Amino acid sequence: MPANIFADLPRSTLPAEQFSELLSRPGLRIERIVSTGQTSPPDFWYDQAQAEWVLLLQGQATLRFEDTPQPVPLAVGDFVEIAAHRRHRVEWTDPDQPTVWLAIHYAAD
Repeated sequence: MPANIFADLPRSTLPAEQFSELLSRPGLRIERIVSTGQTSPPDFWYDQAQAEWVLLLQGQATLRFEDTPQPVPLAVGDFVEIAAHRRHRVEWTDPDQPTVWLAIHYAAD
């Protein structure tokens, strides 16, 4: 039976980002992330063992990479590949509407 990635989106601000695993296989994990204004905590950096490919499906967001001085704004349809152990953080997500991400985590080369 088909599912819809936009089903059950929150109508109000969530207390934390919502992570929903859509598919998991050895070396691969696909998830939907819903943000409603959340950001990474101050001085926190993601440092993941797997690579990640992320697509913004709805809303707006800004990422920051530790090795790049400029923030990376994302709008609907934008995607970015994040190498394993490339430290990054969520600088901003749209507080006025749900921001929906499709994240694919996979084994690094």
